[in-house]
Parts: sequence; structure tokens; C-alpha cells
Amino acid sequence: VVSNAAGGLNPQFKGGDLMLISDHINFMGDNPLIGPNEDSLGPRFPDMCAPYTEDLLTLAEEKALSLGIKTQRGVYLACSGPCLETRAEYRFMRTIGADAVGMSTVPEVIVAVHAGLKVLGFSVITDECFPDALEPVNLDKIIATANAAEPILTRLVEAVLQDLSPKESVYRTKACYGRIGSWFVRKWRLRG
Repeated sequence: VVSNAAGGLNPQFKGGDLMLISDHINFMGDNPLIGPNEDSLGPRFPDMCAPYTEDLLTLAEEKALSLGIKTQRGVYLACSGPCLETRAEYRFMRTIGADAVGMSTVPEVIVAVHAGLKVLGFSVITDECFPDALEPVNLDKIIATANAAEPILTRLVEAVLQDLSPKESVYRTKACYGRIGSWFVRKWRLRG
């Protein structure tokens, strides 16, 4: 399970919405798999046709409905930051299919897919990034929106995790992530 705070590009989204990530666009200018492949963790060229597991997306939607939590589905675009985007960049991102934009998550998902893990991703829409109605960023408001969404997202993630089989349990994921995480950190240190 991955999560992030993101700006909403889709005009149907509002601040505070939870978006289930159905796909992503990597505009970070980098990829954690560049360099020698760790064959014990995954293939040299992992298939990214479905990085977010459909069964988990469906389960999350069902759990959200039963809990009365509104969710959206959408495409997350990751860019490097740390500055926020211009009006022209927001227009471009929306034109190429992005529903939300942020500065994280995609490298972790790439590594998880490389390792053969199932992935469920959430974005908390913290602000609305509509080019024709764009206002200067209010970081206090963004943080407040993210904080208000946290208990709602926590309830939803807990409900999803309760339905996973022991084979898909969070403990197995954590153990596997420990191996992958240390590889990921080594890889980025070597490149930085």
C-alpha cells in the first residue's frame, strides 16, 4: 500500500477526496531500476502494463462504499519538484491523462512491481490545480487537508487489509519490502 498527497487536476476532484491510483505517469526524470539489475528481486525489464492491482482497487472501492467513504479513480503523475507546477504544466499534465500530480510514489511502485508485489495506491487530493482558476499555493491549507483526510484513509486501508488472505498479509509485504527497501536505498545512494 502506497499513499501520497497530490494536487487535483481532474475538475471532478475536490480537496479532501481520496483517489485510488489506477495508473501513473513517471515525469521524475529518473527510474530506480537504472543500473545493474538485482536478479534475485526481479526481472531486468518488469512489465508495467498494470502496476496497480485491479483486485485490490476493486476491494478498496467496495470497502469505501461500505464505510461511506467517497473515492475517485485516476492517473497519478509524479514529477521531481520541489516547486509546484505552472499553469501551462498543469494544462499539459491534464491533456496527457493525469488526474493528480505529486512528487513521490512512482519509484516505490516501480520497485514493488519489479519484485512481483501487488500494489494498491491512494492519493489524498490536497488542493485543486485548475489552470484557469489557479491561486497561489497555501501550504497551511494543503497540510490541513492532508491531516483531515488521514483518519479516513486509515479506516479504509485497515478495512482493505482485513480482507487480504494470509498469503497477501501486510507482514509478508513488510518482510519483502525490507529486502527491497534496503536494495532501493543502496541503489539510490550509488546513483546520488
